[in-house]
Parts: sequence; C-alpha cells; structure tokens
Amino acid sequence: MSKDNKTPQKKPKFSSWWIYGLIAILLIGFQFFGSGSLSTTQKTTTSELQEYLRNGDISKILIITNTRQAKVFLTEEAMSKDVHKDVVDQPLIPSTGMVPQYVLDYGDLQNFENDIKKIKQENNLDTIVDYDTESNVFMELLLTILPFVLIIGIWIYLMRRMSGGAGGGAGGQIFNIGKSKAKLFDEKTDTRTSFKDVAGLEGAKEEVEEIVEFLKHPEKYTSLGGKIPKGALLVGPPGTGKTLLAKAVAGEAKVPFFSLSGSDFVEMFVGVGASRVRDLFKQAKDKSPAIIFIDEIDAIGRARGKNNFTGSNDERENTLNQLLTEMDGFGTNTNVIVLAATNRADVLDKALMRAGRFDRQIYVDLPDIRERKEIFEVHLRPIKTAETLDLEFLARQTPGFSGADIANVCNEAALIAARKEKKAVSKQDFLDAVDRIVGGLEKKNKIITPEEKKTIAYHEAGHATVSWMLEHAAPLVKVTIVPRGQSLGAAWYLPEERLIVRPEQMLDEMCATLGGRAAEKVIFNKISTGALSDLEKVTKQARAMVTIYGLNESIGNLTYYDSSGQNEYGFTKPYSEETAQRIDKEISKIIETEYKRAIDVLEKNKDKLSELAERLLDKEVIFKEDLEKIFGKRPFAEKFDEQGQEEVATEKLASEESTEENK
Repeated sequence: MSKDNKTPQKKPKFSSWWIYGLIAILLIGFQFFGSGSLSTTQKTTTSELQEYLRNGDISKILIITNTRQAKVFLTEEAMSKDVHKDVVDQPLIPSTGMVPQYVLDYGDLQNFENDIKKIKQENNLDTIVDYDTESNVFMELLLTILPFVLIIGIWIYLMRRMSGGAGGGAGGQIFNIGKSKAKLFDEKTDTRTSFKDVAGLEGAKEEVEEIVEFLKHPEKYTSLGGKIPKGALLVGPPGTGKTLLAKAVAGEAKVPFFSLSGSDFVEMFVGVGASRVRDLFKQAKDKSPAIIFIDEIDAIGRARGKNNFTGSNDERENTLNQLLTEMDGFGTNTNVIVLAATNRADVLDKALMRAGRFDRQIYVDLPDIRERKEIFEVHLRPIKTAETLDLEFLARQTPGFSGADIANVCNEAALIAARKEKKAVSKQDFLDAVDRIVGGLEKKNKIITPEEKKTIAYHEAGHATVSWMLEHAAPLVKVTIVPRGQSLGAAWYLPEERLIVRPEQMLDEMCATLGGRAAEKVIFNKISTGALSDLEKVTKQARAMVTIYGLNESIGNLTYYDSSGQNEYGFTKPYSEETAQRIDKEISKIIETEYKRAIDVLEKNKDKLSELAERLLDKEVIFKEDLEKIFGKRPFAEKFDEQGQEEVATEKLASEESTEENK
C-alpha cells in the first residue's frame, strides 16, 4: 500500500486539562525534590538521640521551634561507625546545604532542652544546640492565593453552566454567551427529512417548496423582477406538522439551514437576546443563500406592552426589536429567508406580522380524511402489519386527529400487539389504540357497586337512544360501561366533518349529550353527578351559540368574540350587566329546552331504552348492530353508508366521553 493511501492519523486535540496536569506534576515535584525527600535523612526517637549524645556521636542539634522538630548532625568519627552506616551513604540527589543525618519530633520543648543539657553536663560534651525556624515560601504563597483561585474557578464554572454552551468556542465559555445557539443542519450527518415524508399539507408544501426553489434558482424569479420573500410564518394547531415541514425544508434546500427555538434567545443576562439575534443573522448572511428557522417564535414575538398583567419585559422587547430590525434590514440580494412556527399567532406583535418581514402566513390546519389516509401511509412504513389494512377505514375512524395523534396511534398499536405477544400488528390493535388514546386506559379492576353500574348503563343507553332518534346527531359507533381513564362509561360517535354548522345540528347534538341525565330522570326519577362532562359540553355549546355565532333570536346578530385574544387579559366584559343577564337566561333556556326534549324522546321509547340498558349490563360493550336489533333501522338516511360504514360491529371512535367520575 502506498503512503498516499494511508489513512492520516488524527492528531490529539489540545485540552486545557493538559495544562492543569502539568502544573500539578510540577507542584508535586517541587515539594518532593525541594524538601530533600530523596536524601537519606532518617527519623529517630528521643531515647536513641540521648544514647547517640552520650556516645559523643552528635556534633550539633538544630531545634526548629515552629515545627516542633529537631535535626541531628553527626561528627566525622561517628559517621565511620557501623550503627550510622545507613545515614552516611551518598544521597540520591545531592543537597545544596548541610543535610542532617537524623530528624525527630519532640514533645515539650522545655523537657527536651533539659534532657539534652543534663546529658551534656554529665558527659562533658561540647555539642552545639541551636534554634531556628523554617518557612515554605511556596506553600505560604499557595495558601495565600488558593482562595482567590477557587473563587475565580467556581465563577468561571457557573458562567459556563449558565451560558449553556452558547455558540461555538470552547464549551460555551462566558465570552461566547452572546453568540447564537442556532444549530446548523448538516445533510451528511443529520437525519434527512424530505417532502415525501410530509403527508397531506398540500397547500403549505407548495408554499415552502417555492421558497426552496427560489433559493436554488433565484434567477428564474429575479429575471421577471420578483424579489425573494423575507419570511414565512407557519401557523396552526399543535401537532399538525409545522416543525416537520421545516425539517423537510432543511433536507431539501441544499443550503445552510439554521434551526433554533424562540426560547434560545432568552437568557438571564441583559442584552444577550439581542446579541444572539445579531450573531445569528450575521452567520446567515455570511453563508447566504441560507434559511433561518425559529420554532415557537411567540416566546420572543409576543406583542409589546401587553405582557399579561406584569407590564412589559424590556429584555424580551429588546430581543424582538433587534429581530424586527434584522428582518427588515436585508438587502434584496442577500438570499436569507426566515421561517417561523407558532400556534399562538394571535399574540404576535403586529410589526412582526406585516409584509416585508413575514410576507407569507401559511396556515397548517388539522388534516381531513384524505390527508389522514396519506399520514397513515407514512407512519405505517416501519410497522409490521398482519394484513393489508384499509387505510381509508382508519382515516374515517380518526376525525379531528392531528398528524402527531396519528403517529401516536400507530405506535400504540405496535405496543398493544407486542403486549399481546403477537408477531404482527392487526386491524383490531389499531382500533384498540384509538380507544386507548381517546378514552384512556381500561380500568377493569375498578370497584363499582351493582347500583352504580345500573345507573351508568341507563345513562349510556340514554345517550345512544336519543342520538339514534335525532336526525342531526352524530352516528353512534359503540357504547361501553367499561371504565376508561376518568370516565365510568362512554358513548362513542363518528361525527360528520362539517365546515359550517347550523342551529338545528347544534341543538340535536346538545339534546343527545343531555340524554344520559334525562335517562336517569326517566328511569330512576333521580339524577347524579355522572353528567359533569355532559353539562360542561352543552354549556359551552349554548354559550357559543348566544355570544359567538349570533344564533340566538333574543340577543340577535351580535358576537362578543375577539379573534385577537386580547380581551382575555382584561377584567371588563364587552356588554352591559343587563345584556349579561339576558345571555345567562338564553343559555339556560336553550339547555332546559333540549333537556325536556330528551326526556320526551326517552318517555316515548322507555321499553327500548330498558332493553338496551339490560343488554349493555350483560355485554358491557354494544355496537350499532345491537341498536338496529332493538330500534330497527335508523329513521334518517345515513350519509355515511356510501363510504362503506356497514362494518360497524368493529368500528370504534372519536368519542364523546359521557360519564365522568365525581371528583
């Protein structure tokens, strides 16, 4: 193999720990060698010292008063004796000064001095006794500066932690705290998401695909006098795929893609947010053409001066002001586009929303039945299924589900199949997954008395009966008295996906919702707390009819709805006290009228209601075919039969949780 083909060896990266280690080695070496620890000085005891002194072997005793230690020096004659042979050998490292042969730690200085003096007098010795003090300049200096070193070290450590590794540099040091925290997408190392992975969202995809095309081939548009859009704002409910769409743009654009969250601009230090905005746009301009994606932009883009009750936040507003300046300060040929996503567009500042900053607002709505089918196709790719699934059937069973909900359904179905020791995921697993997500986990061990169970059965049978008899009520799928989540029982419907709703449709739905409490009144002549969620739902519907949609004749064609969402911060109502009383009366009137209507329906079908409740007590779960056996065919033409809904024995879903535990 030639040298040119050899893989170049990576040089080790420089680390600051090398410096720390070198300093530690030097300190240890200085202390080790400087103290003469490699010399042959040996420790001795007081009794041995006295014996050596009586024998005349000691020429000098140096008493170190501050360390309570004595150094012993032998005479020339004593060094030739065998008893001192070990201490007179040449030391490993020659000392620059006179090295003592022995050293000992004495106790009380006065007693030690008296003993030496007594022996000298008895033996008429001329041994020198001297006194001295020792000081370690290095250790004293170290002890002096150590507290300052510790304080500075702790401060640098805390600053690093608080800066959170901000922008480049060695581990997010304090000097880099004003740097942008944006992650630069690398198509070679990061998982690449393409537009093929984004199902549905046709209109939104078309908008962002055009942005990507503009960055790839700008001359196609500029030749006609067009300019690159400054920004595009993705707006929509949670889970609809806004961030996923941005990931697809990153995978398709083939240009630098900077991604970060709105909260990444927020820091405890003043001025950091604006500094990070400046650094972000500087990096993007240097790498243009480029795309900047800011997720959850409402963290910094909230309307100025309207921060809920607490007054304005100067730091957040400074960050927003800098963002506004950077977005509107581009030249026409910088080729930098800002994408942003939020589900709270109503709270964003008007200056941020204007043309010239976010030229396009792309609404990402909940998917319809066709888009849900496409989303299922994407998320079922890695799922090992037992049979060819009817995706259109699954799409019909998930009305109102977002893309994230559908992904959760597929994952839950796989987990349920694994829990049942299956080798593949079946259709029933998907239906159970929808039940699990919408209704909650089954609680088969919940203790319910026979009387309570009977009440729950008649309550759910009341829902089923009234909805079966009303034209505009949602078609029933199944009724269960098996506790799930917080509910003791539930009636499951498959609501029609309407774009507009008429008053008669809303009233029929309210009547069906009140069918549970009406059944308790008809059968037991008593009511319970089990209708909590029913009452909450119909109260909201009635209030919406009166105060939002203008569907009440007494109040008239008025709405008190504020699409900007600002009056939720205020303490005043947009109507007078007299109007408030009228609104309350009309809401109560609507609900009580529908309640009486539900009672009338159940009184006329009391025998069938009881038969349905008894069957529910026996089976715990009943389906549409059970109602057909009792009531016959529904008296109204079903709009859903054309879509193949005759397989209702196994259809489940899109529920109206009916009986809630009394907390």
